[in-house]
Amino acid sequence: MNLKNNTVLITGGTSGFGLAFATKFLALGNTVIITGRDQAKLDAIKIKHPEIHTIQSDVSDVNAIRELYNEVANRFSKLNLLINNAGEMRIISLHDTAIDLHDITREVEINLMGPIRMVQQFLPLLKKQPSAAILNVSSGLAVVPFPISPIYGASKSGLHAYTRALRVQLKHTKIKVFELLAPASKTPLGDKFAGLDGFSDSGQMEPEKVVDAAIKRLENDKLEMFFGIARLLYILSRLAPGFIFNQLSKAGAKRMAG
Repeated sequence: MNLKNNTVLITGGTSGFGLAFATKFLALGNTVIITGRDQAKLDAIKIKHPEIHTIQSDVSDVNAIRELYNEVANRFSKLNLLINNAGEMRIISLHDTAIDLHDITREVEINLMGPIRMVQQFLPLLKKQPSAAILNVSSGLAVVPFPISPIYGASKSGLHAYTRALRVQLKHTKIKVFELLAPASKTPLGDKFAGLDGFSDSGQMEPEKVVDAAIKRLENDKLEMFFGIARLLYILSRLAPGFIFNQLSKAGAKRMAG
């Protein structure tokens, strides 16, 4: 796909992959809009990067998605690239009875329902463009469970399945559907795992390097992208699924024991 002169909307754009995508696309000469829940973080980015358009929004809120669509459609009618990046990852012991029934599915609302609803809401606008694309940011953990983060893995596995189905349904349109199965990276999402028993951060990548690699693959129309530890997980999930699952089960084993 052409990576210049696009209008790009990135959810979860205040840090990590989202902010890296925003700055890279801005440098390539695109109009960039980011969303986030924290207005203070959005304001700080606006000061540092005044060319980036910021809108406070929450992908887990259906009404917020509708309001976001109305604002974007009115202000940025040429939107042709949607990057569903907003995500949350938690360490969860399923023995913990203090977690209520609404909170336990929070990652599903953000990581899975969020992209599904964003695509459904923005699809009519994307279809109006001469060419368009959707990039869903999932995870290498979409192909093998990470037991210490059971809901996160389930949500990303669901997003992976949804993205593949979406690609088939849109194959006769001008919309390309990409997926980044992101590797473990040095982002706020992964910081909470530091010091966890059985967990090593030695394979974590810098988010800017991940995004640089993803942009090259976007340019070459590589619809499914994985590299770093995510590529290793992808390969081992097929060659030695029991082995790699057992290895991932060692992280946080004491906490998971209840």
